[in-house]
Amino acid sequence: MSDSNETIGAASPGADPAAKDPSDWVTGDEPMTASQKSYLDTLAREAGEQLPADLTKAQASEHIERLQQQTGRGA
Repeated sequence: MSDSNETIGAASPGADPAAKDPSDWVTGDEPMTASQKSYLDTLAREAGEQLPADLTKAQASEHIERLQQQTGRGA
């Protein structure tokens, strides 16, 4: 067994177990998915913004979160 402080499994109380920093994603540097691109296009239009079309998955996720808040589409 390892002596490291790293853990897996149960998250801290109140933490979203599905949430993971996009910069930590294994595939975060891959091109954004077609779904991300489509949703980002919608959000960016609503927010009156233009974004580059060559974003990575992680970058797209960060913009989606930001634009959801800005447009009121966020949870």
